[in-house]
Amino acid sequence: MRRALLLLLALFTLPAVAAELKPFEASYTADWKQLPVSGTAGRSLKQLDNGRWELDFEASMLVASLSEVSTFRVESNAFLPLTYRFSRSGLGKSKQVEFDFDWAQKQIIGNDRGNQVRLPLNRGMQDKSTYQLVLQHDVADGKKSMSYQVIDGDEVETYDFRVLGEERVRTKAGLVDAIKVERVRDPTQSSRKTVLWFAKDWDFLLVRLHQVEKDGKEYQIMLKEGSVNGKPVQGLPE
Repeated sequence: MRRALLLLLALFTLPAVAAELKPFEASYTADWKQLPVSGTAGRSLKQLDNGRWELDFEASMLVASLSEVSTFRVESNAFLPLTYRFSRSGLGKSKQVEFDFDWAQKQIIGNDRGNQVRLPLNRGMQDKSTYQLVLQHDVADGKKSMSYQVIDGDEVETYDFRVLGEERVRTKAGLVDAIKVERVRDPTQSSRKTVLWFAKDWDFLLVRLHQVEKDGKEYQIMLKEGSVNGKPVQGLPE
């Protein structure tokens, strides 16, 4: 269940052109195939002042909950994270993470579960939320394989993805034409599988995520309802 809650962090959306970012809101249902566990999640993007944007995520499952908030700006079509805040409670130990990205001094300063973190900051680095925006931007731009440098604790991890093709998905909001993407992992290092579907006609909103864990347990999230720039998401006519 802990892994299921963390997987809800994959909810996000991004228009094809960075300069045309639009506010959005989306809600999702979440289910384990083997267990009678259900949960909900919500994600939103809103514009702040001085060219900044805020990406907010909230999730809850049983007695557990988490919150993730990133602020960033877009400069020459590059996504520059500014702040990252993560909080989780329940499911055992709680977790608090805070990062500040100082682009003038080219450094990341913060803490992960009380441990101080200081890392060099290079253009292209993302936090664990903003990389998801870059992924969708690249999918919308027609790229077939993507790789990102992501700040994870006191390390920089490489996250790889590839596009599998197009597929129609039935969501609670109706049928949508989607781009299917998978996380690429070394099979000798991990047997986990992650597949995501992004709605072509709705600024590449995430509409479905399917996860298979190392122990074979399956987990899925599905779009319940959403809106992009104030327009409700509606499925295709059947």
